[in-house]
Amino acid sequence: MEKVFVEMINTHRGIIFKVCNLYGANQEDKNDLFQEIVLQLWKAFPSFRSESKQSTWMYRVALNTAITIFRKESKRPERMSLSGEEFQIPDMSTFSDNDEQISMLNRAILCLTEIERAIILLYLEEKNYEEISEIIGISKSNVGVRINRIKIKLEKIIKSDRYELR
Repeated sequence: MEKVFVEMINTHRGIIFKVCNLYGANQEDKNDLFQEIVLQLWKAFPSFRSESKQSTWMYRVALNTAITIFRKESKRPERMSLSGEEFQIPDMSTFSDNDEQISMLNRAILCLTEIERAIILLYLEEKNYEEISEIIGISKSNVGVRINRIKIKLEKIIKSDRYELR
């Protein structure tokens, strides 16, 4: 079971990285969040029934973990070892926003609420409304409404003086 879990984490670690990058304030927070997400995935792994894709399930667990920690910053993540199996934890400092437009969008996304960030992350990952609905736990029609509202909100943020290109 551990081997299958480790393979899944290593295959889909980009999902965890994206969530950590979106919700971690600094490198230490991102590393701590990565570990906490892996821990929560490990705890939930025995109950994964393959009714949805692994990536969908991982997004759901990762986003729920990040949002919970974001709301309860005073809690420290529990530490746990998986009996010697090693994860290939990415060096998150090697990823950068080279393009100014991407950087501007990322800064604007940080102004959104936790749920809005999760929805726009999944939308930008080209998840369909059904997948977003399943991961976030809202109806498909509500997904569409929220995405439209988030786009309008992002446009206003980007057009504000704080994010205009100089």
